[in-house]
Amino acid sequence: MFEVEASAGTLPVYLAVPDGPGPFPGVVVLHDVLGMTHDLRRQADWLAGAGYLAAAPDLYRGGRRTLCLVHMIRDARARRGRTFDDVEAVRAALLARPDCSGRVGVVGFCMGGGFALLLAPDHGFDAASVNYGTASADAYRADALARACPIVGSYGAQDRANRGTGEKLERILTAVGVDHDIRTYPDAGHGFLNDHDPADVPAVAAVLGRLTGGADVYHEPSARDARERILAFLDRHLRRPAGTAGAPTSSSQPRSGTP
Repeated sequence: MFEVEASAGTLPVYLAVPDGPGPFPGVVVLHDVLGMTHDLRRQADWLAGAGYLAAAPDLYRGGRRTLCLVHMIRDARARRGRTFDDVEAVRAALLARPDCSGRVGVVGFCMGGGFALLLAPDHGFDAASVNYGTASADAYRADALARACPIVGSYGAQDRANRGTGEKLERILTAVGVDHDIRTYPDAGHGFLNDHDPADVPAVAAVLGRLTGGADVYHEPSARDARERILAFLDRHLRRPAGTAGAPTSSSQPRSGTP
């Protein structure tokens, strides 16, 4: 862990650094409602193993999960606040490192996926990975998403909280010409990329998971395919030198069916 100074004070960050001399593209990894877990560290380690400088902030700062979650929901609705300031502080910290190439993406899961979608327009990221993130309806406005960085999105068809979200995002990004790759996995529920340790999951979260269609239920075939797509997309958009023109804003065709 290392610490980043943000507007609201010191922010703990788990940093995973690839082997080798670099420089490496960076990614800010945003946690789900459970906060800083073993799974979040593994996600950062996976990205570092693929050659990305991965910084995963504890947006709860070790505080009470429920209270912090309320503040984050308010920030998401307002499109500003401590959460956005914290993420920007981590992005800036990555860019200031000599082993960062100057290109930074954002990867988020569940609540963090919702923030990844909100951060895609106008927040300086070069690519966003939105994994079953929930956001309010106005986050899907064409005028906002027209300013978004390239987006790779992964959803589960068994996720009741996100029914039709992937298809809606696909339609809007196609209409506004933002490069994207969106897929909804037929056999996956919410949280299918997160392989949480039981000790990290409160009993109430397990109950909510059953109500929302399998939250925090890891689905290996879908997760394996999603990880491959995410890395391929990030490679395309983050491994170019900083300041170069982006890839053509063509739509990636969504796939359906069993991977």
